[in-house]
Amino acid sequence: MIQLLSGVFVGMALAVCLFFFRFWRKSRERLFALLSLVFALLSVERSVLAFVPGNHESRHWIFLVRLLAFALLIAGIVDKNRRQPRRVAPRPR
Repeated sequence: MIQLLSGVFVGMALAVCLFFFRFWRKSRERLFALLSLVFALLSVERSVLAFVPGNHESRHWIFLVRLLAFALLIAGIVDKNRRQPRRVAPRPR
């Protein structure tokens, strides 16, 4: 059952990866490229994790791919927010 659910997750993550990749090709927005990369990394991590036995001693190294994916997600959001010019509201007189 774990392999089945992992396969569903991999398929959905790849679909979302292609979805964001299509938006990146249209807009050339870095956030969409990073989101596409994040979901590609998550699909790779889950597909590898599905075939590693639960008691394998080096299994925790696979989770570093997930950590990298979430770090890229946070970096993309921070980058998007820093690039937008801030509008200053006029002071009341």
